[in-house]
Amino acid sequence: QVQIAQSGGGSVRQGESLSLSCVASGTQVRIADVSWHRQRPGNEREFVARIARYGRTNYADSVRGRFSVSRDDAKNTVYLQMNNLKPEDTAVYFCNADTQRVVLPTSKIEERNYWGQGTQVTVSS
Repeated sequence: QVQIAQSGGGSVRQGESLSLSCVASGTQVRIADVSWHRQRPGNEREFVARIARYGRTNYADSVRGRFSVSRDDAKNTVYLQMNNLKPEDTAVYFCNADTQRVVLPTSKIEERNYWGQGTQVTVSS
């Protein structure tokens, strides 16, 4: 069917950069709107950034100017580039993807929403 896989993340020092990827795979699948969220220790999951099907982006105030979301539709992949990281960016990051899949033989479009498995980002001071 559809699989969503995240990669990237890790541990860095304050001011450094990391990049995350979110890939959708499956037969006749394409990603539509994709958002990134994070869950900091002891907190609820929060919105970070979003990129719409045709490229419009928006960001949480806490990351605007430091994070950048982009997409490569040929690879069914969305990226989150995180620059000038701060200790308060430490969290598990999740992508959330709206997907469209062509169901054969009817060619009906099936739309589903998926969460990635999460990836840890740790920023030390």
